[in-house]
Amino acid sequence: MRRGKGLTALTLAVAGAVTLAACGTGSSGGSGTTAASGGGVGTACASPTTVTFWQQKFEDYQQAWYKKYVDQFNSSQTCVKVDYKVVPADTWTQKLQAAQAAGNQPDVVTTNYGNIKPGVAQGQFAALDDYLPASALADIKSNVAPFVTEKGKHWGYPMLVEPSAVLYINSDMAKAAGLDPASPPKSWKDLVDWSTKLTSGNVKGITIASVAAELGWSSWGLQDNSCGHFPITDDWASGRATDSCFADVVNLYKTLYQNKLMPQNPKVGYTDAAPFESGEVAMMVNGSWALGAIKKDKPDLLAKTVVAALPTKDGGTGETTATLGGWTLTLDAKSKHPKEAAAFISYLAAGDPSIMADFFKQAGYSKYTTRTSVDKAIAANDPSTTQDANMKTISDDIVAHGIAEPAYPWDISLAMGTAIESGMKGTASVDAALKTANDSINSTIQKQQLKGTAPQS
Repeated sequence: MRRGKGLTALTLAVAGAVTLAACGTGSSGGSGTTAASGGGVGTACASPTTVTFWQQKFEDYQQAWYKKYVDQFNSSQTCVKVDYKVVPADTWTQKLQAAQAAGNQPDVVTTNYGNIKPGVAQGQFAALDDYLPASALADIKSNVAPFVTEKGKHWGYPMLVEPSAVLYINSDMAKAAGLDPASPPKSWKDLVDWSTKLTSGNVKGITIASVAAELGWSSWGLQDNSCGHFPITDDWASGRATDSCFADVVNLYKTLYQNKLMPQNPKVGYTDAAPFESGEVAMMVNGSWALGAIKKDKPDLLAKTVVAALPTKDGGTGETTATLGGWTLTLDAKSKHPKEAAAFISYLAAGDPSIMADFFKQAGYSKYTTRTSVDKAIAANDPSTTQDANMKTISDDIVAHGIAEPAYPWDISLAMGTAIESGMKGTASVDAALKTANDSINSTIQKQQLKGTAPQS
């Protein structure tokens, strides 16, 4: 596909916003005088305005990508500079809360989708609608825009999505078992049948999450597919984990575990592709990032790796079986320099599509775009991506039908994860495990005063 006039107009509009926001005196408390026409940068600056940007630490290539474009932004500006800081994930919450309490909060941070709506309710973010061009907001894909939208405004600019659950199949093993990898399992019954036929000797048919913390988030898509809702009422007034449809979810895991169709004591967690890469399992349920891991760790395996949407309960297609996690850039509501900070967001996430296209290239295309223009840029710059069957499957059959991660507190997800683990491993009956989860959810609702606080957008 060719990059057309609409794409050029988007790039110029965002570049204009960056220029306009970056002009000013650089004094504390605002952007000072600006060029209303979007003219030259930095002609009236006594010194640059400093904008702080904190990024939660991810894979090494991500830090390199962020640094490259922060440096590029800084070199293009006279009146605004970005102070970039990488914070380890295990200290992120502590450091951010400490900075906020001291009034030294960063202007821009990486925020996951699940924290957007709660953050809006707490007054944590500034809306971006007054700072970013309308064309940049319109560029966000229709099924992703609700992740960052509340009360009719955009509270973050989405950078990427990652499906939480994708089915990976070793095609050689499938063929050896008399199965056709070109026609992967469609229903939960099919998944069990395939797992049974693929289990032989030391090789298990499938690997899937098996501990509460991982089950808590990796099963969101299956919970929604089975029930059409999560285990709490829409107004967050009471739990509904005892609905019979959630028992179906637990019983799927229980069947796989107790029939020993999956590893009983896995050495690595859900997000690690090692068991699939080593041939210990014939199928794997993992996030889209696992495709990037295979490309990096064992490229020879790619030719015999087939990906598919995780099966639906009844075998229907075009249904949700995965939530879309990912990251967005947010502007702090207490930022002293919101125009300059938003200019950086415009540049990095909402501007020239080639910038984000480069991110996805560095990710091995194991993460997925949130903008139509970035899809076009990738197709134009790297046509091979349009010919990758696995990427197309993830994009068309999984991402296109994915839903946002639930916005309720993690305690509720962990209660469900604990119920699934207890039920699958037999430490409690399925009904008892779900009742315990429901009691825990109701306790969380009461303690955290959640009733009536659910996002309504």
